[in-house]
Amino acid sequence: MPLSFERSHAEACNVVRAASLSELPGRLRPDVSAVAVDAGNRRRGLVEVLQRTAAAFPAAKMLVVLDAESFHDDRVAAAFPPGRVQSVLVHPIDSAELTEALDRLLLLADFEGRAEQARGESGAEREPYMVGESRRMHETFDCIRRVARTDAPVLITGESGTGKELAARAIHEISDFCGGPFVAINCGGIPTDLIASELFGYEKGAFTGATQRKPGRVETAQDGTLFLDEIGDLPMPVQSHLLRFLQEGTLERVGGVSTLHVRTRIVAGTNVDLKEAVRQDRFREDLFYRLNVFQVEMPPLRERGEDVVILANYFLRRFAGDGDGERIEFSPSAVRMLKAHTWPGNVRELISAVRRGVVMCRHGRITARDLGLDGQDAHDEDTPSTLAEARERAERAAIAKALRRNRSRVGKAAETLGVSRITLYKLMKKYNMANPGEHSCSPDGGHEV
Repeated sequence: MPLSFERSHAEACNVVRAASLSELPGRLRPDVSAVAVDAGNRRRGLVEVLQRTAAAFPAAKMLVVLDAESFHDDRVAAAFPPGRVQSVLVHPIDSAELTEALDRLLLLADFEGRAEQARGESGAEREPYMVGESRRMHETFDCIRRVARTDAPVLITGESGTGKELAARAIHEISDFCGGPFVAINCGGIPTDLIASELFGYEKGAFTGATQRKPGRVETAQDGTLFLDEIGDLPMPVQSHLLRFLQEGTLERVGGVSTLHVRTRIVAGTNVDLKEAVRQDRFREDLFYRLNVFQVEMPPLRERGEDVVILANYFLRRFAGDGDGERIEFSPSAVRMLKAHTWPGNVRELISAVRRGVVMCRHGRITARDLGLDGQDAHDEDTPSTLAEARERAERAAIAKALRRNRSRVGKAAETLGVSRITLYKLMKKYNMANPGEHSCSPDGGHEV
């Protein structure tokens, strides 16, 4: 697993290393909600660890990273717990690809936990799946509620990172298909020669390595919802098979001759203009119209107004919730930066910025500089907007300087500042300032006492 990945996710998840795969289930916390397993090329014990992990943590969603040989091994595929493995990556992978997959896994695990909690608290249908109070999001929520009542295909459009998969899950959760599984697949993340067998399954002997029958994602989602993300990347030959399924509700596994009837709702997502893809002969026109019965548009974050701050505070609570109890908040300059940034990466970029802020902040305050966003004003932190903020900043700086000069001895620092020890302790508590001598950051990101 890339070291940069471990560092970037230090606040959001717990990275566990094990000498062997068989040790992994016993080292996980009992309340785990999402598990990412990087098996590398260690095929021995992989089947067992998947089964043991699924049994030990029945509510956890799983991401599995395999080598190419294991990916094609039917014994490994058969061991995957139905509906539990949300994503599979094949080596070689980079940190960006792994980060995106895990962000998706964490968001979905969080979504399902909140949805279950909301159902238990209210006993009625609610929409806990997405956060937002802007007019654009209220329009989106209303559209989701309307299309969820039907069994027709839905096309979700929007830029990358706007939350298309969460919208698809929301549709599933409040539809008549909610009793079945929700299965998601990224059409652009699977090699062209494997996508047909991945979607529609295959029979024993269909190709080299097909030692037993395997159902595809369409069958796995029986009586539920199949989300086809990045549908625009689907190869033209596979588009024909999908069109047939949408028209007739039937499919044939690769290498098979039997026609299977499957009841699965199709929801597709795309960040490209499918009409333009049709004009360029990259997407079938008849398939486009079959998918585009209902369309849900996910607005970009830059058009969602105050939702940016609402979402930022939501992710702040999530990433800082497992800390040592110190309250973390955004400084006024950070809030201004959140509002001013154009967010080309949408919610995914916001998640990364907040995660970075939690790691980089000092004294419980995330500044604009901590967010690490491009185009920030380097002097923003030196220009307080109110007298109260200016005084607070000056007091913080004076206290920090006095503590450093007096080697973190509070009594001496209080004498330097001309206040009593009790007053200094109160000010440190007010500003969430820990004594630098109590905890210092070590080079590996941990803490030395």
